[in-house]
Amino acid sequence: MAPPPTPQTMKERILETADRLFYLQGIRAIGVDTIAAEIGISKRTLYNHFPSKDTLIAAYLERRFAHARPSDKPPAEQILASFDSLERRFAAKDFRGCPFVNAVAELGPKDRAVKKIAIAFKESRRVWFRERLTELGVTDADALATQLVLLVDGAIAQDLVRDDPAMARAAKDAAKVLLRNAGVDVGGDPVKRGKPAPQ
Repeated sequence: MAPPPTPQTMKERILETADRLFYLQGIRAIGVDTIAAEIGISKRTLYNHFPSKDTLIAAYLERRFAHARPSDKPPAEQILASFDSLERRFAAKDFRGCPFVNAVAELGPKDRAVKKIAIAFKESRRVWFRERLTELGVTDADALATQLVLLVDGAIAQDLVRDDPAMARAAKDAAKVLLRNAGVDVGGDPVKRGKPAPQ
């Protein structure tokens, strides 16, 4: 018989509630009084754990800062699987885009603490791509990693506008083209190019 789940601490409850409300409704739209009321605590109790809304926002973003799990799959497969993962996230009813981009868009680039966390997250994703590309022996892994990150961010933006998880598949197809052009074997038939225009 499995042991009973460990009860959440008050700090964890506050952070989990803030995470849900900030992500779904927006950071500016949600005040600490709303979070406290949702949990059924006083604002003073909330401030005992998070001295200001800014510290709560930073904790929310750091909580969202998930690193890729180690995998023993081939590097090219890992890269392409990241787009499959993106498609699954797009299909979720509560998907509201990248929390880091959302935070910078809401709070503005002058909020240096938020921007610093957002840049660190985006760079960690780019570095992950670069490491996989280096394992594949790609010559300019740094530049290609940047291009793959742009495909991810572009797919997220397109899905938000169109509400269409297929945007992740389109980004994956584009990633395959980039990988093939860099000399990486991604299996399957090369992407068919259109006939040249008549002269």
